[in-house]
Amino acid sequence: MYKFLLCWRYLRTRYIALVSVISVTLGVATMVVVNSVMEGFSSEMQDRIHGVLSDVIFTGASLNGFPNVAWHEAKIREVAGDQIEAISPTVFVPAMLFYEFDGQSVTQQVQLIGIDEKTQSLVGDFGRYLQHPENRRAMSFELRRGGYDVRNHESGGNAPERVQMNKAGWPHRMEMARDVKFRDRCLHNETRVPTPALNDGGEKSKASGEAMPVQDPFAVVAAKEKENVFDPAKQTHTGAVIGIAMAGYRMPNGEDRFRILPGDDVKIAFYGAGDKPDIKGDYFTIVDFYESKMSEYDSTFVFLPIHELQRIRGMIDPTTGEGRINAFQIKLKPGADGEAVRDKLQAAFSGGFYRIETWRDRQGALLAAVQMEKRILNLLLFLIVAVAGFGILAIFYMIVVEKTRDIGILKSLGAPGGGVMGIFLAYGLSLGMVGSGAGLLLGLLFVRYINEIADGLAWLTGHPVFDPSIYYFYRIPAIVLPGTIAWIVLGALGIAVASSILPARRAARLHPVEALRYE
Repeated sequence: MYKFLLCWRYLRTRYIALVSVISVTLGVATMVVVNSVMEGFSSEMQDRIHGVLSDVIFTGASLNGFPNVAWHEAKIREVAGDQIEAISPTVFVPAMLFYEFDGQSVTQQVQLIGIDEKTQSLVGDFGRYLQHPENRRAMSFELRRGGYDVRNHESGGNAPERVQMNKAGWPHRMEMARDVKFRDRCLHNETRVPTPALNDGGEKSKASGEAMPVQDPFAVVAAKEKENVFDPAKQTHTGAVIGIAMAGYRMPNGEDRFRILPGDDVKIAFYGAGDKPDIKGDYFTIVDFYESKMSEYDSTFVFLPIHELQRIRGMIDPTTGEGRINAFQIKLKPGADGEAVRDKLQAAFSGGFYRIETWRDRQGALLAAVQMEKRILNLLLFLIVAVAGFGILAIFYMIVVEKTRDIGILKSLGAPGGGVMGIFLAYGLSLGMVGSGAGLLLGLLFVRYINEIADGLAWLTGHPVFDPSIYYFYRIPAIVLPGTIAWIVLGALGIAVASSILPARRAARLHPVEALRYE
């Protein structure tokens, strides 16, 4: 009992111990905050990646795609059908996107992805990242009559208002249609339907056997062309969904500005399929924006209807009408092992022509880099607690020297060496418990109000602590994992106790006569 009483007395009266407690507190609090924020970023990033990529991706080696789509899908379901929830076909091809802004031509390199709007949202979170509520519920490549989000729907009311999105859709297109230059460009770019050959005045109808009435060929051609005139105020080209970073830019205050909006037309050029591919191109109407907050995707991805992309690229067999595809996106049932499904499909299909991987395999280098960064950062931060341990070691040596007379009296009264050693070990444990407990409480409070603290620092300094133009997040993500908290606290306690072992052993080895010789 005397050991605990002495520990409590020293803890209350020895202010030098406060230095060690503060060191442990700051070390633990820092590790709690940094690990929570890193886990939040990592989880958010993985969630975004997995939202774009399905659980398993089945890809062909050629951009021309592979035929017999129905056979491939049936084979995949035969191999792992009990673990598959949904499959969606995909066509992808590198492309160039062109549009005009402020009288200048803008050219961007993009990744063109043909999707089936009915099944794409079943294999991933594609619909979740669209900017129109109706498209999030049921994807459509038709231009909406307004109602697009004016704020990021995943950030709530904290995100700045996107003023230009108030008129996105048909209102913007009709406003642009009143612009003479826009109408002229649409007329110039339209693809006219070929006019059928006209009958000569003396030719007889095979159906009736009577002579056809004489027609003015120029009047007929003019009437046909009038019917085929593209009216941008009433018509659209094939719909396209483009990454939001392609359409605009973000101001330092987090406000988004757009060069083009849903309702504008863009031209996309890409390689056609075949042994001697040529350049294909067509005009498309933007019907929505895609915002995953992953700049790699938001600045390159353009989604088109898969059947339209197959038609333009020449990927449809003219004899059978069957289209070729590049890949299958496969959604697994909850609890299914993606790596096991991958291995089964690799064994069933030739590895030379097909590439089968999970979403983690596809982004393995990025995920491994994030994990390595977390480990290195934790190692560096743990050194802060280790510095506190050296402080405890030095303080305890000072206490042993200062309390040599008291130690000698205790041992002369019959206190064993183990009991004296236990005093210092319990004292070190007490310092670790108080420091780690205070650090844990401080760290959790900091994580709870981290965004408010960031806003306050930004107000004081005049500069944003967390710049949304860099991270594309409006709030700092933070996730507290109980397992991480446990090893941080246990590590701090271990360092505090380990730092008190050497001084405790020295105190335990003191002989009463030697300790009291000069007293």
